Amino acid sequence: MKKLFLSVMIMLCGFYLSAQEYVPSQANLKQRAWFADAKFGLFIHWGPFSIPGSGEWVMNDRKLNVHNYSNLKDFFNPIDFDAATYVSMAKNAGMKYITLITRHHDGFSMWDTKYSDFNIMNTPYKKDIVKMFADECHKQGIKLYLYYSLLDWRRDDYPYETGRTGQHSGRKAKSDYPSYLTFMKNQLTELLTNYGEIGGIWFDGHWDQTQPEGSADRSSRLDWKYDEIYSLIHKLQPQCMIGNNHHLTPFPGEDFQMFERDLPGENSSGLSFQKASDKLPLETCETISNSWGYNLSDTSYKTKKQLVNMLVKASSLGANLLLNIGPMPSGKVQPEFQCRLKSMGEWLKIYGESIYGTKAGFIKPQSWGSVTQTDDKIFVHILDNKNTAVTLNQFPFKKIKKAYSLKDKSSVKFTSKKDIVEITTGFSNNEIDNVVVLEVSK
Repeated sequence: MKKLFLSVMIMLCGFYLSAQEYVPSQANLKQRAWFADAKFGLFIHWGPFSIPGSGEWVMNDRKLNVHNYSNLKDFFNPIDFDAATYVSMAKNAGMKYITLITRHHDGFSMWDTKYSDFNIMNTPYKKDIVKMFADECHKQGIKLYLYYSLLDWRRDDYPYETGRTGQHSGRKAKSDYPSYLTFMKNQLTELLTNYGEIGGIWFDGHWDQTQPEGSADRSSRLDWKYDEIYSLIHKLQPQCMIGNNHHLTPFPGEDFQMFERDLPGENSSGLSFQKASDKLPLETCETISNSWGYNLSDTSYKTKKQLVNMLVKASSLGANLLLNIGPMPSGKVQPEFQCRLKSMGEWLKIYGESIYGTKAGFIKPQSWGSVTQTDDKIFVHILDNKNTAVTLNQFPFKKIKKAYSLKDKSSVKFTSKKDIVEITTGFSNNEIDNVVVLEVSK
């Protein structure tokens, strides 16, 4: 009898553990595949924080209390905002999806929510920005992903006592995470019920409850109840992907892994000590200037060459590039951003085949450039024209049927011996990226 009891308990425990494992739906797997092929998206950091013109962390950085910061909602009136213009701009830039800030760390909700008075409907503007974006994205065939902050610098029920940020907002009441969790669930339910199909939820703020990146122990001081949050999202919209910018190895229930200001495997920002997943789609988010939100003093705009290199290198590592803009308080996008997005679209009209639908190259990025590939083509991105020849070691295909320039289809010379291929470049042009196509077979 004792052995039978133990056997039953073991079976029950096994059943319980397997029930807790996240098994993505077929719709979710399909969305992941689409996402991995999309390669290029637009990040939009926007809200009342744009008014001071000092970036999206202005409340924390200037140590503003809740009362004073909340006054910004009375000034937020983006009368020049036009969703169609934004979505068309993204589409013309060659972007396949938009990730929109719905609620940042300052707690302002960009939609008509029933669960917070600090929202767009209580500004002079009085229009649901998330709805306008959603309607226009659905109309123009652009996928919409929604950014949602897990932390809040205003609410008393958020566990601010153990947080790394928001310590100067003047809150004195004792926090209540069960209340805050209910609030988040209610808001996420609105976002996933009232705005049609959503491609994914992009969480941020987990790091507020951990030691800084690079610490030996980065366990959270708060049990976020991700099993409840994630299961709610997957129940409401099974295809909806979940990503969490916690700068850690992906947690159970997550559908893609993002890297902030870093490419997978790199850590120039000091935020990315985690390894890149070999099971989930990857994404790198970066800025055009040095700021996420609108910043009057930031004029360090990346060049077209820098942005193309970033997109190419991300693609060669099997990752998407989520490129950010911080619109002005009026709703306009500053011309420096518009110009760069337009130039990316022009480049992708010629070279898009070497980006969309590709996977990571068989070799990591080299000093001369990067490699992307499909099942029957290798795209050699020569980003440094100083090289007269490029050598590809450990070439994984037996035969190269043809080699040519992607731009004009002109033939390119190469030699192949065993698993080493050498391409004669000799490009005399000033192209940012000379892409050589190798048509291959196994």
